[in-house]
Amino acid sequence: MEVDKLKSMHALDFRIHLKNTWLNIKTINYHIVAIRSFLKFLLKNDIDCISPDRLELSKIPAREVNYLEDNEVKSILEMPNKCWKNPLQIARDEAILRFLYGTWLRVTELTSLKKSDIKTDSKQFSVIWKWSKIRAIFMTNQAREKLKKYFLSRADDSEFIFISLSKNSFWNRLSRNSIEEIVRRYAKLAWINKKVTPHTLRHSFATTLIRKWADIRSVQSLLGHSSITTTQIYTHVDDKHLQKVHDLLDE
Repeated sequence: MEVDKLKSMHALDFRIHLKNTWLNIKTINYHIVAIRSFLKFLLKNDIDCISPDRLELSKIPAREVNYLEDNEVKSILEMPNKCWKNPLQIARDEAILRFLYGTWLRVTELTSLKKSDIKTDSKQFSVIWKWSKIRAIFMTNQAREKLKKYFLSRADDSEFIFISLSKNSFWNRLSRNSIEEIVRRYAKLAWINKKVTPHTLRHSFATTLIRKWADIRSVQSLLGHSSITTTQIYTHVDDKHLQKVHDLLDE
């Protein structure tokens, strides 16, 4: 088809075709954005075509945040000490859980940490994230204490902080899958009937801070979000919490 004969109806047919291939709304929007960019290029070069603004993007449903209540987080954090007798196993897993919950590190950042990256006498360290950007990370007192305990339990020379204790991969740094499995295991042992991932702990701490009236810009910076709109999902979670509190008046 010639571009000057392209109509809005053709774009709608294309959108329906993409939907029938089971693509999600976000992916379909990517295709529409690509077409709009092409149309803008045509207009810029004085080639007659439909206005890109005629191709509207579908609204993406508000993102649901999966988070844990304070008592659920507490149960998970206490679980390693209840499950193991090996001091190293307990110390490592407690440090992992405390770091995921109390520093907001992403799993990739956590598995890449080296001993040289952190000084236990300081509550702050840095990680390098996307596009070589440096992000400041702050430890809670609990996270720092668990890390110190973990270091005292170590008797190896691995440069990585979080290492495997399995016989077939002893002292190798933990993989992303291993960290995810550790979190799932303790959530299951704590009888939490939710899908719990390392990101769930990150969401949970962010939600706790928002509930305690933390400044959203500060939360954005701590999480390493490039856009404030990404961080705003936590304000919606807090709105739901406030609604539950308000509903107590009707009981």
